[in-house]
Amino acid sequence: MMKETFDVTGMTCAACQANVTKAVQKLPGVQKVDVSLMNNTMKVLFDEKLVSENEICAAVDAIGYGAAAQDQTAQSRNNSIKEQWDARQKKMEEEQKGMKSRLWWSIILLVPLMIVAMGPMMGLPFWQGMEWAMVSAVTQLVLTLFILFFQKQFFTHGFRSLLKRAPNMDSLVALGASASFLYGLYSIYRMAYGFGFGDHEIVHAAMHSMYFESAAMIVTLVSVGKYLEARSKSKTNDALGKLVDLAPKNAVVIRNGEEVEIDAQDVMQGDLVVVRPGQRIPVDGIVESGHGFVDQAAITGESIPVEKEPGDPVLSATMNVNGTFRFRATKVGEDTTLSQIIRLVDEAGNSKAPIARLADQVSGVFVPIVICLAVITLVVWLIAGKPFEFALSNAVSVLVISCPCALGLATPVAIMVGTGKAAENGILIKSAESLESMHRVNTIILDKTGTITSGNPSIHDMVIMKEGVDENEFLRIAGSVELGSEHPLAKAIVTEAKDRHLPLDQPDQYEALSGLGLKAKLGSSSILAGNMKLMASAGIDIPRTVKDWMDRLAKKGETPLLFVQEGTILGIIGVADTVRASSAQAIRLFREKGIYVVMLTGDNEQTAKAIAEEVGVDEVIADVLPAEKESVVRRFQDQGKFVAMVGDGINDAPALARANVGVAVGAGTDIAVDSADIVLMKDNLMDVNTAYELSDKVIRNVKMNLFWAFFYNALGIPVAAGVFYPMWGLLLSPMIGSAAMALSSVCVVMNALRLRFFKPSFKSVKEEKNQSKAQISVTKDPVKQESKEEKKMKKVMIVDGMSCNHCKMRVEQALEKIAGVEKAEVDLEKKEAVITMDAPILDDTLMQAVKEAGYDPVKIY
Repeated sequence: MMKETFDVTGMTCAACQANVTKAVQKLPGVQKVDVSLMNNTMKVLFDEKLVSENEICAAVDAIGYGAAAQDQTAQSRNNSIKEQWDARQKKMEEEQKGMKSRLWWSIILLVPLMIVAMGPMMGLPFWQGMEWAMVSAVTQLVLTLFILFFQKQFFTHGFRSLLKRAPNMDSLVALGASASFLYGLYSIYRMAYGFGFGDHEIVHAAMHSMYFESAAMIVTLVSVGKYLEARSKSKTNDALGKLVDLAPKNAVVIRNGEEVEIDAQDVMQGDLVVVRPGQRIPVDGIVESGHGFVDQAAITGESIPVEKEPGDPVLSATMNVNGTFRFRATKVGEDTTLSQIIRLVDEAGNSKAPIARLADQVSGVFVPIVICLAVITLVVWLIAGKPFEFALSNAVSVLVISCPCALGLATPVAIMVGTGKAAENGILIKSAESLESMHRVNTIILDKTGTITSGNPSIHDMVIMKEGVDENEFLRIAGSVELGSEHPLAKAIVTEAKDRHLPLDQPDQYEALSGLGLKAKLGSSSILAGNMKLMASAGIDIPRTVKDWMDRLAKKGETPLLFVQEGTILGIIGVADTVRASSAQAIRLFREKGIYVVMLTGDNEQTAKAIAEEVGVDEVIADVLPAEKESVVRRFQDQGKFVAMVGDGINDAPALARANVGVAVGAGTDIAVDSADIVLMKDNLMDVNTAYELSDKVIRNVKMNLFWAFFYNALGIPVAAGVFYPMWGLLLSPMIGSAAMALSSVCVVMNALRLRFFKPSFKSVKEEKNQSKAQISVTKDPVKQESKEEKKMKKVMIVDGMSCNHCKMRVEQALEKIAGVEKAEVDLEKKEAVITMDAPILDDTLMQAVKEAGYDPVKIY
């Protein structure tokens, strides 16, 4: 299958979009067609063995539109993001300039036309009387001809589509304006006949049945709407434009030992790039030397500059606020984070949401139905005995008020603004379908490591079981065995060993066992490292003392790793990951929205439950192998749940792909995660809440737009047809109808643009970048070791705004809902809340809970 993008010309409304889609879908070998009215593009997935690009273009041409494959030459691909964007903006500006020029000429000519046509009715002191009738008529004809010439695109596109049996909005405007113009022309002939035969009654009747001003007013008002619509639509790309403007033009690289300034697009992979204060980073890379603070707000949404040291990744288009450093370029050109973000945001904004199918289905048959209704209106009023002018006026009004512009804009404008706004918040939504689906989620499955926790575990406990082995020797053996593993727990052990400068030996043999641990050979010794399942499968007998210690460490929230050398137990290392401060906050908000929260982990059940109690999930599923995660997602779906899977986008790929919505967290340096529908640039679960809220706002906006678009047509057509004339004398002139149609489109676009002011309901608590390493507790005589009582921690918070026992109760309840808070006691007189905790909790988390309860936390000590 091949995917190709085509530029489509001549599309003006939802009916055009539906016509093009239907024409291409009929071709053999075409699997999917996605037509964007916003950007006049079409993406086609097709089998090139069954259909060619030329045949696709021919199918579009056959129904009155134009199509051409986008330029994919090497020169086009090598253009920088800025150049490609500038070319697109230049094209859009030229189109708007042409529309504006035609509009102004039309308005300039319309003013004298309206004065000449309506002057006698308004009592203006010129061209009154029968002797001026022909002069007035010819003047109206000439002025109207010029206006229709300036707006000729309505007639060329409209009648061509009509002849190709694919009528669209231009067809309705062309029919209405043409009918009015031809009747005006007929009136001139009647007037000339009256003058020739001296029949002043015919002349007088013809003078008052000129419809030239209606024809000119219809095309002018519709073009006003289209121009305002184009201006408004250009604002939907504001977020994308801001991203493009971030791309730096120049870069300083080291060449032959010297600093050289080159174009940013010429930076090559492997180049050493120098960044000084105030400069934007041109490409992605890894810091090799120096130190700096980088503002990543535009890419990841983080408001505080992030410290960068050797080994840290840096992202293209971020700003170095302070310090100087050098980094090695790892991703350049179209592979940089900025380029991928722009591509994803652009593609998502131009994709079609499932909710848009309703508008497409209606638009495909709407225009032919309207033409039939206009004909029926004309015939019915003639049968009813009304004058031809009356019947024609109502028929023309039906044509011009029914243009389905608003229907075609209702969904794509909101989707484009929504995806752009998401990108501003560090959320990349890959398609309109993902954006629409997110607000339907009622079950969220969270991977533990790297999602709820930081993904940077460290050693908390070491229990040495073998006599004669000291702490450093045990750690040296464990570190050597884990050298070959990429697992975060293994890295924690290796990092601690290296920090102590212990000499590590590369294992002679190494075998990783997914979900269990590993087997290795160190010198002449065979070593097993992993969980109890691994030991059971290897036939190792585990004493009760060892099992008790494994349970004890697990209950503390640590992952206990057992090391066995030649059948002899060396000891246990307890590794714990840090729970992100924002995780408990995000999970609490999920549950407040009525979403069922599940934590999924490969850790043992006791460790998982300890973490679960801290963050407050609804259900824990532990001891799950990576390959089994997908089946867990499927099980919830089989229960009728609409599931979002949130993971790190690598080992969770099958589960992310299986879920209704797959969310990859913290993929800022590798955003093109194929298996995820939504990619979050930061390691923060609060962004999942933001994505949910944004999805809800966008879909509400779309539904509002669709409702008013349908309601407008449902109400406007009967009024225009004169259905209410016999009862209330209510009629709609063609001029007012065309103005109402233009206004409806502008209103839909303006309503969608309100999404530009979206802000998340809750701000995330601050995360500490570098938390201090845990103190390692070493137990050398585990048999005699007595369990220690957990130390209770206390904090005192000063709270303003409390006045009664009800306030006291609310503050206590708000604090006691936080995972880790054992008890909260409020003293109203002292305005103090004494908080007893059995786990460390950030001050921001405690204060945020009190704020949300409606009170003012002053300080904590």
